[in-house]
Amino acid sequence: MSNPYDYRQDEPKTPEIVDDLMLREDEPENQERGRTSSSVREIASRIPESLSAIGRDISRTIERAISAKDDYVVAVKVSHDAQEKLEQLVQAGVFRNRAEAAAFLIDEGIKTQSALFDRVEQKLAEIERLRAELRGMINENPG
Repeated sequence: MSNPYDYRQDEPKTPEIVDDLMLREDEPENQERGRTSSSVREIASRIPESLSAIGRDISRTIERAISAKDDYVVAVKVSHDAQEKLEQLVQAGVFRNRAEAAAFLIDEGIKTQSALFDRVEQKLAEIERLRAELRGMINENPG
């Protein structure tokens, strides 16, 4: 006789967890299972190739970093217009990336403004001379 308080009868059975990637040999393979099996095998066969490609990319990046001894990384904010111009230079194939395009434009800007940088250099030398003069005055009159 069934009892409404007897939970054992009404207990739901725990459903079996099915992993779509798990292939069971004891089940007959239907067409869909065959496709899944071949897809999984195909993906698995590409893993070594992908890992090798990642290794090559890392090696190239390290080689470039080592060979770029005179290069310095500087983070700068640029306007939207400047960003578009840098991207155009890359898309046109003039430069490999925006960093190279920006470096070129900075170098060209410095060359174009050489008179400004000559004046800045003179003023910095004058400032250093005045600082040295002040340090000398302080060292002569200790108090």
